[in-house]
Amino acid sequence: MSVSDLFKPLTLLHGPAMRNRFMLAPLTSQQSNHDGTASVYDQSWIEQLSQSYYGLIQTSAATVEAGGIAFERQLGIHSDKHLPGLTQIATTIRNGGSLSAVQLHHAGHRAKPLFGGIPAPASDKTIPGISAITTEQVEQIRDSFIAAAKRAQLAGFNGVSVHGAFGWILSEFMSPNLNDRKDQYGGSIENRARFTIEVIKGIRKACGPDFQIGWRLSIERYGLRLEELREITAEIFDHELIDYLDLALWDSAQVVREGSFQGKTMLSVFTELPRKGVRLGAAGKIMSAQRAGQLMEEGCDFVLIARAGILQRDFPLQVKANPMYDSPQLPVTAEYLRQGGLSERFIETMRGWQTFVYPGSK
Repeated sequence: MSVSDLFKPLTLLHGPAMRNRFMLAPLTSQQSNHDGTASVYDQSWIEQLSQSYYGLIQTSAATVEAGGIAFERQLGIHSDKHLPGLTQIATTIRNGGSLSAVQLHHAGHRAKPLFGGIPAPASDKTIPGISAITTEQVEQIRDSFIAAAKRAQLAGFNGVSVHGAFGWILSEFMSPNLNDRKDQYGGSIENRARFTIEVIKGIRKACGPDFQIGWRLSIERYGLRLEELREITAEIFDHELIDYLDLALWDSAQVVREGSFQGKTMLSVFTELPRKGVRLGAAGKIMSAQRAGQLMEEGCDFVLIARAGILQRDFPLQVKANPMYDSPQLPVTAEYLRQGGLSERFIETMRGWQTFVYPGSK
């Protein structure tokens, strides 16, 4: 496959096709209002992206419950008060020709009390002095994911992406290190995956056949086991429970260091699975047109653009104009980001990412 193949349409199991193979990854910007409503900075960012020729644009992680917040100024979708701003975002994306999705998020044990979060650990041992959430509380959070998806549909989004990565609640429940429960949500990998499966199935039932469902999965850290995650992914593929898998890798080229897949690329462990009509994409240091094209050759159906899209908002258009396009070298100055259209709030967030903004850059 050549770079030009990135501009071929991609059909999905439900709803309309992506016009090309570029998906904007969900990017934490911390620029929403304190109550989770979309700010003028969110709207400006989306306006820029809507003109950038992505096939699908995901929002930043949006809280499905007020207590599930992880960051200051995190976008929310847990209340009807969030609907006006979300509707404007969905409309802007649609008018630009891209598909849209809200990333649904609950921080679980990583919820931050400083911002109103209520830690919700799967296990009694995870946070000293805080008990594991009850079975009823698990079911309530599951229902909050489903209600948030309905809210996204009402706002006009084409779908949602369920955040199952980075140790947040669904990822946490998958981990045998963080989940020692004795109820139906703990024990075997089937039980630990039950939370995720129920969320996905519940969204499909509530939102119908035209609504798109993505699932973000990470493998590293938090005691997650590659072999188990591959097994669950194979089941999700086989039953076509989702439209697309968003494989969140720290580096899309990384190699498995131990276990039964040692020496293989992390990506190949999943691209080798029969996926029926489900589409698979990967994120992780995709900074150039050539690397995006290589990932298509390695079995991806689409690519997720993150840092490269922050550095250059119209990354897909840059690639279309120049098949040898490469992103600016990191770190960059705050002024570079400012001139590109990033808000001061977003720039401040990027200062927290290692090697992204020059230290001391004003």
